[in-house]
Amino acid sequence: MALSARLELRVGQSLVMTPQLMQAIKLLQLSNLDLVAYVEQELEKNPLLERADAPEPAVDGEPAEAPAPSDPGDAQAGDWLGDDMGNSRTDIEERLGTDLENVFPDDKGPEARHADAASDPMTSSWSNVGSGGSDNEDYNLEAFVSADLSLVDHLSNQLTLAVETQADRLIGQMLIDAVDEAGYLTVTVEEVAERLGAEIEDVTSVLEVIQSFEPSGVAARNLAECLTIQLKDKNRFDPAMQALVGHLDLLGKRDYQALKKICAVDDEDLADMVAEIRRLNPKPGLAFGFAPVQPLVPDVMVRAGPDGGWIVELNSETLPKVLVNQSYYARVSKTTKSDTEKTFLADALQTATWLARALDQRARTILKVATEIVRQQDAFFALGVQYLRPLNLKTIADAISMHESTVSRVTSNKSIATSRGIFEMKYFFTSSIANSEVGGESHSAEAVRYRIKQMIDAETPDDVLSDDAIMDKLKASGIDIARRTVAKYREALRIPSSVQRRREKQAMAV
Repeated sequence: MALSARLELRVGQSLVMTPQLMQAIKLLQLSNLDLVAYVEQELEKNPLLERADAPEPAVDGEPAEAPAPSDPGDAQAGDWLGDDMGNSRTDIEERLGTDLENVFPDDKGPEARHADAASDPMTSSWSNVGSGGSDNEDYNLEAFVSADLSLVDHLSNQLTLAVETQADRLIGQMLIDAVDEAGYLTVTVEEVAERLGAEIEDVTSVLEVIQSFEPSGVAARNLAECLTIQLKDKNRFDPAMQALVGHLDLLGKRDYQALKKICAVDDEDLADMVAEIRRLNPKPGLAFGFAPVQPLVPDVMVRAGPDGGWIVELNSETLPKVLVNQSYYARVSKTTKSDTEKTFLADALQTATWLARALDQRARTILKVATEIVRQQDAFFALGVQYLRPLNLKTIADAISMHESTVSRVTSNKSIATSRGIFEMKYFFTSSIANSEVGGESHSAEAVRYRIKQMIDAETPDDVLSDDAIMDKLKASGIDIARRTVAKYREALRIPSSVQRRREKQAMAV
């Protein structure tokens, strides 16, 4: 059989993701902060984009040019540039007051001011003080605001006063540079001595000086040394406390019976010593160099309606608004001559129009998904966490006729403000736990965790519930759950075991 080459035409359908569609999907899963940063970049690159809330400077005495026809769905900006292309430079300067001779009569100009300053030294001195040493009239008070003091700077300032010799200062500065943000020393004395060619005794001596600095407990090599330094500063490091600090592992396990024997104290003294330890700061360095905490700004607001329902609305503060300046495009397109300029202008218009539509579509999709979440979790908003229903992405996707991946992107990095607090959208999607009764409604895993925490909070020193006891109580209330699942939920809530809880409650009750 001979092989031959031939051409064929076939018609077929295929789903192709255009670059704009991929970018729209990316916009959908961005948080409000990332979205604002992305829009800011587009505003800098695209001359046809402008903020919707930007002021439009009006120019008196000029008719506005009619904008070019566009799609009714596009947002149009006003003719805020005016039509200066037909006016001469002199007319523009007269109207805007930009002539070089348009100065205030009492302004001597920079040359005259410098001449006066040179002739009168006293005047020059006082003028420099008043103006910050420059002729800039913008007096920036923020320039005089002190920056946050870091832990390294704080320790270095104390080192300058506490150490006299240059060699000790060099050792001390290397030790300070090796202190992490929590206040602990990350290198050994031997490593510093070898690196600087110094004696180990000298490095140890300087380290002891640094450990006497504020904050108390800084430059410690481990937790026990950090607590020891703080206790010595408070004159509370007696033999019993020394024994307690030396057995922090038993304290972490809440083995108070063993600690009483080791420290040779009774229940009351041990309780006082444990309380003293808890009042200490295990990470003294974290008090310095804290960046300001950014508040969580919700994307959706939910509030009770007058008819007993819920009103779901978008938070306008998290939605950047942009407009396509059609009038500027119409004006500039008349003057473009080369193909490169025309191509750039057409691409800029297409990108600007797409971005305005993509932001609007993103807002509509978020509102649609959030509204369905509120409808599905109506009992949570009305009664509390214990009434949270099991919910998955497919349920929401089927209800609003969207794909599960779209719902997943919408709920990523988004939050909802309710009367019970601010929750991430992912919080409302929980797995289900079967009901022990046939035909009964399943329970949400988050609601079950909440019930477990309520049971443990209500415990008494004489009645501490084991995981098996919690399982039996949950099954009695209609929740079919295994003991290992109870243990998993308890550990996720960072709740210790029943043995550790019993020791702690009994110690606290003494």
